[in-house]
Amino acid sequence: MKVLYDTILKATYTGRPNRFVVTLELNGESVLAHLPNPGRMWELLFTGVTMYIVPHDKPDAKTKYRVVGIERDGVVIMLDTNYSNDVAEHLIENKLIPGWEEWRVVRREYTVKLHGTSSRFDLLLTNDKGDEFLLEVKSCTLFSKTGAMFPDAITERGRKHLLHLRELQNEGYHTGVLFLVQWDQAKWFLPDYHTDLEFATTFKEVAPFLDWKAVAVAWDETFTMPTVTRECTYPSYVLDSEAHDSGVYIMVMHLDHELDLEIGSKGMMHFNVGYYMYVGSAKANLTKRIERHKRKRKKMHWHLDYFRGHCEMIAGVPIRTSGLPLESWSLTHEPYPSMPSMPDPDIEVSVECALADAVGAIAEWEVPKFGSSDCYCTSHLFGMMENPIHNKAFMDVIEDFRMNQLDVMIE
Repeated sequence: MKVLYDTILKATYTGRPNRFVVTLELNGESVLAHLPNPGRMWELLFTGVTMYIVPHDKPDAKTKYRVVGIERDGVVIMLDTNYSNDVAEHLIENKLIPGWEEWRVVRREYTVKLHGTSSRFDLLLTNDKGDEFLLEVKSCTLFSKTGAMFPDAITERGRKHLLHLRELQNEGYHTGVLFLVQWDQAKWFLPDYHTDLEFATTFKEVAPFLDWKAVAVAWDETFTMPTVTRECTYPSYVLDSEAHDSGVYIMVMHLDHELDLEIGSKGMMHFNVGYYMYVGSAKANLTKRIERHKRKRKKMHWHLDYFRGHCEMIAGVPIRTSGLPLESWSLTHEPYPSMPSMPDPDIEVSVECALADAVGAIAEWEVPKFGSSDCYCTSHLFGMMENPIHNKAFMDVIEDFRMNQLDVMIE
């Protein structure tokens, strides 16, 4: 079996100055390392986690090291996208991908011209009949307990690529995508409709016409070529019910000064310095609702509108859902004690309040009665001193509501 790296070191993650650089602690020293995977990876990058790095092979590189992997719950995750095509070729040549045993790799980085436009594909495959198969390879690092999603950030380029693959299929080419799910516990795969609804919608449309697969692979600390744990199932019916522009959301903000502010009819309220998490819902146009909250200048309507003009917006986190029974959200938490009953039988309001209850459980404080005039919640605005995006407890809540709760539907 091929070992990908000569020297592998373990370091501790401490920060990410930009998309392509991380700061690490190595043998008591702070070092910089190049991160070849530009994804958000909010669900992986927490202070103190173990990262795997190698000495940079370019003498003129700005960083001394390059990241190749990370640990999640003690499991080794591959992050080095430079080797995605090598891994795909290894799995195909060794007939480790169920249903693709007939194919073998002919060429890497293969270019096709269609209607005057040139497109380059990761791999060109063939079989004993001489058929040609144009294959794209994607590395998936967004996963939950038993699921995986792609992408973890909006990718218009990726959406157009799917459309192009479908167009080539119409022209008589055999085309497809291989998603390398870098998590051996993944059982199902879906496009991430929470993060990129347009990509997910396009994927849903073209997937039946492409030859594509998502396979969960297992790595160890040696970073020898991985084995395939399983082919992930594709529960497309989840997209039918859940992949719509409605659901709940969390706005993450930062206030750098103490503030006393009049909030509409609520009167004067006090806000501590720190990071804030506001929980809301939208029965339609969820994307527009989040974009509205991001703007500072607007007509005052919701409690958040008054507060927004005084703080920095960090992120809007959508959770698209048709609204599941409240019991199905209680996967890793005790039943929600602050919700004895609901004033509105509309299930989306129940999901909003369940989310507020879960966020409140990991927050350091709350602003009483903020954003909760129409329900029994004590608040929908919560605070903590650490940026929630880098807080594992907060990201666990997001994972629960975005992905883990789907296990109830899929099983």
